[in-house]
Amino acid sequence: MQITNEKVAAIHYTLRNNSGEVLDSSAGREPLYYLHGHGNLIPGMEAGLEGKVVGDKFSIVVNPEDGYGVRDEAAVQQVPMAAFGGNPVKEGMQFRAGNDQQQYIVTVTAVEGDMVTVDANHPLAGVELHFDVEVMEVRDASGEEIAHGHAHGPGGHHH
Repeated sequence: MQITNEKVAAIHYTLRNNSGEVLDSSAGREPLYYLHGHGNLIPGMEAGLEGKVVGDKFSIVVNPEDGYGVRDEAAVQQVPMAAFGGNPVKEGMQFRAGNDQQQYIVTVTAVEGDMVTVDANHPLAGVELHFDVEVMEVRDASGEEIAHGHAHGPGGHHH
């Protein structure tokens, strides 16, 4: 059975950047289960999995436009330390920001005096992604999985 729309696939993967540094991996864990065609993965990864079958081992290179997007320097802003309500702020910390319509994560990239630089870009924005993948399982999605828009994995519902 091939990976196509409304199939649940289980994959093992290792993600590296251009310099070969491992950024994430399912090694030593359960495989990643996802519902194909429902936006559960970045577009370039999903496109690279289309048509694959159990046992396939391959590499996928995903450009930033089909991954986590290109970096947007307008998403880097300085805000006053007072905006953090007196809480201690350190480089590397992440905070949820936004409004009722849109929530996003910002990362503190610098703290200088009473100003804090935050970056709303995804940490992998602008990065070419290199995936090594092995397809472990492909099956038809259940009606419940299709209705919910995601795989429930082995053993059923997980949310």
